[in-house]
Parts: sequence; structure tokens; C-alpha cells
Amino acid sequence: MSTAFTVVIPARYASSRLPGKPLQDIAGKPMIRHVWEQACKSAAQRVVVATDDSRILEACKAFGAEVLLTRPDHESGTDRLAEVAATLGLPADAIVVNVQGDEPMIPPAVIDQVAANLAAHPEAAIATLAEPLADVQALFNPNVVKVLSDIDGLALTFSRAPLPWARDEFANDRNQLPAGVPYRRHIGIYAYRAGFLADFVAWGPCWLEGTECLEQLRALWHGKRIHVADAVEAPPAGVDTAEDLERVRRLLGG
Repeated sequence: MSTAFTVVIPARYASSRLPGKPLQDIAGKPMIRHVWEQACKSAAQRVVVATDDSRILEACKAFGAEVLLTRPDHESGTDRLAEVAATLGLPADAIVVNVQGDEPMIPPAVIDQVAANLAAHPEAAIATLAEPLADVQALFNPNVVKVLSDIDGLALTFSRAPLPWARDEFANDRNQLPAGVPYRRHIGIYAYRAGFLADFVAWGPCWLEGTECLEQLRALWHGKRIHVADAVEAPPAGVDTAEDLERVRRLLGG
């Protein structure tokens, strides 16, 4: 792969559902180390953990990661990325991939994919990924984010609601997916250009992202395009809850 990019892994200590999540032990290692190791298997030139907590900072230093202590008052992971890009002095056209700190099984291939997709689409400010959604319960689950794209693979919108709404089919039956509708689940990995990150922070939140609790809607609100491709490899679900943590521990042998 020829695309040059930096991976940044935001890692917050405070989590309403699983406090101290990045430091939770999985197979003898803190979860953040698993994420970092997967990111290091990608083609990234640099992998940086960005945290707001000294405990995570020290844990990352202990296993050899490059780590930055960032401000504790960021409203989103993207805001934290912007601080890191500025601290590192990245040029405006540098590609930064945001890998969530609770994805200990993230496939390196999708990290490479989202960076390459942004490089290949100069009309887009962001690149991200999706996968086909074939479960009607997931469609109606607000924790599963849906994405709708145009003919060129550029996002029209994202929503926690069923999207698009199959009016006639759902009027008759909401227990099965309508035939012929390509429903897609958004996968929360992003590639940005460093210059866009500065703009994103300067804009501040908009009412639409606050309503859906989806920060990528800020970019669409300001007329920026987001490229969406189906992932070459579907990432396993991340860790949001104690139940998720136990599932991942079983999968990773710890």
C-alpha cells in the first residue's frame, strides 16, 4: 500500500457503561494494547494513542506505544484527533485514521482500506466504511447506525432510525426486511485530512449531530462529503459493555 497515513487511537478513561475501559485486561494485556497492536499491523507510518488520563498514558508507555496526553474536556473523539494533529504538526493534507480505542480485534486491512479510500477521493473530506445489514432487529436498533449513500458512494445521511423507511412494506410487516433494499450498517472507523480536522473543531457542534448523537453529521451539515465503502473485512463488534468485554475475552483466550 502506497498511501501514507497516521493512526490515532483516542482512549478515554471515563465510560458510563464500562469505567476504565481501555485498561480492562484481555488475555493478559490491557485492551488498549490489543488495539495498538492491531493498528501497528496496518501500513500506517505512525500509530499514536491519545488519552486524557495519566493511568492510560503510563500503561501505553509501558508497552512501548507513542502516546500523547490531551485535554480532558473534548466533546468528541474527533476533537481529540484535531488536538493530536496540531500537536504533531501534521500538514493540512496529511491523512489521519481514527481507530476507536475499544476495538481490540479491528482488522488491519480495514485501517488500510479507509486511508486508501480517502486518498482516492479528493472530493471527500472523510472516508468511512459500512457493511450490509441483513437483520431486521438491527435495523430497528438505535445503537446500530445506518448509512445511506448516493450512486458515487458518498453519504447522503446517517441515522439511528431505520433508513431508508420502506413505507408500504413496513405498513404491512415490520418483522422482515423489504426485498431489494440495500440496508447498510455504518462501521465507525474514519479517515480525515488534518486540515479538515481543524475546520471541524472550529465549526462546533450543530443541532443535527446533537439530536442523533452522531458527530459525522456535523460534516454533512457544513456541506462536506463523506465517502462510504463496504469494508473488505467486517470488524467484530467492539467493547461497550461488560458483556462485550467477556465475549472478547473468550475470543482472545483471556
